[in-house]
Amino acid sequence: MHVNPLTENEIRNSFVNASKREVSQASLPDLESLDWDRLEYLGWRDSKRPLGYAVVVIDDVATGVILRAAPPATALGGRRRSAICAWCEDPIETQDVSLYVAKRGGAAGRKGDTVGTLICTEFICSKNVRRKPTFTELGSDDPTAREQFIARRIEGLRSRSAKFVAAI
Repeated sequence: MHVNPLTENEIRNSFVNASKREVSQASLPDLESLDWDRLEYLGWRDSKRPLGYAVVVIDDVATGVILRAAPPATALGGRRRSAICAWCEDPIETQDVSLYVAKRGGAAGRKGDTVGTLICTEFICSKNVRRKPTFTELGSDDPTAREQFIARRIEGLRSRSAKFVAAI
């Protein structure tokens, strides 16, 4: 199940861990340019602030979160390290993964409680899970096995992203 096309109001009303001010200041992607049929969740970055946004469908309800991006290791004087995104688990795309932290919704979030995870910096997980698997990943060139493998990766992405957002 992919994300159904959402309007600006539906997106803004979906955020569960944001104040009214944060919601009104949230940047939005170009909704007309998105290929909604190929998105397991809607994710994008703020071009001016170190924020990311994700809207995930949980029990048929669009649930959005605002995420704060940790500064890259290179900004802290270190080398950027390879990491695997906790959502798509793509072993190929490991150079552009960032730590995103979200305050929890409700009273816990107002007290400062947060939860974090590693996610593709540009939220390209839906593209990553649809990539043709390598022979090492799949163990064959069988087209049916490839389709099943991709279907499992898509379902895993849906499940892991929803679990993270539900924890918020």
